[in-house]
Amino acid sequence: MNIAVLASGNGSNLQALMDAEGRGELAGGKIVLAVSDNPEAYALKRARDKGVETFVLEKTGFKSREEYDKAIVQSLREKKIELVVLAGFMRVLSPYFVDEYRDRIINIHPALLPSFRGAYGIKEAYENGVKVTGVTVHFVTKQLDAGPIILQAEVEIAEDDDMDSLEEKIHKVEHKLYPEAVRLFVQGKLRIEGKKVKVMK
Repeated sequence: MNIAVLASGNGSNLQALMDAEGRGELAGGKIVLAVSDNPEAYALKRARDKGVETFVLEKTGFKSREEYDKAIVQSLREKKIELVVLAGFMRVLSPYFVDEYRDRIINIHPALLPSFRGAYGIKEAYENGVKVTGVTVHFVTKQLDAGPIILQAEVEIAEDDDMDSLEEKIHKVEHKLYPEAVRLFVQGKLRIEGKKVKVMK
C-alpha cells in the first residue's frame, strides 16, 4: 500500500513511521512520498536520507485553499497513494481534499480527543492542570480534530513535569502509536461505524 506523509516541521513522526517500515512493522505499507508546505522543514531531509521522494508546495500563489489542495492531490494520484498520513502538517485540509481521500486520511493529535482540540493540545492540557493527557490517532473529517478515533494512549502529567518534559513524553508515545495505527489500516483491520472505529482481530 502506497503511503504519503504530509509534514511541515521537524518530522519526528515521519521518522518513526519510516523506521517502523524499515523493521517490517507496517504490514507491507510503503512510504513513497513526503509532502511539505515548508521548503525548510527538517522532515524533508529525514525523507531524503531514507530515499523517500519529496514534494514541496508552498502556499503562495494559490487563490484558495482548495486550489492548493488540488495541486497536492494531483501529486498523490501520480504516486497512486492509498493512505494519507498527517504528521505535523500545519494546514487545515479543504473539504475537497477530505472528499478525495475520504476514510483514507489519518492524523495524530497530542491530547485525548475530544479534549484540547487544535494546535496547542499539549500546552492547554498542561496549563489546565489535568493529571492525565495523551495521544489520539483519528480519521480526518471536515471538522477539525473531530473524526472517528482509531487509537488512544494515556500520558500522565507528573508534578515535576514542565512543558518540555511533557512534550518529550507525548512524542515517545506518538512514535509507538502512529505506526501501530498505520499497520492496522494497511491490514484492513479498521472499520468505521458511525462516529466509532472498530478494530478487527
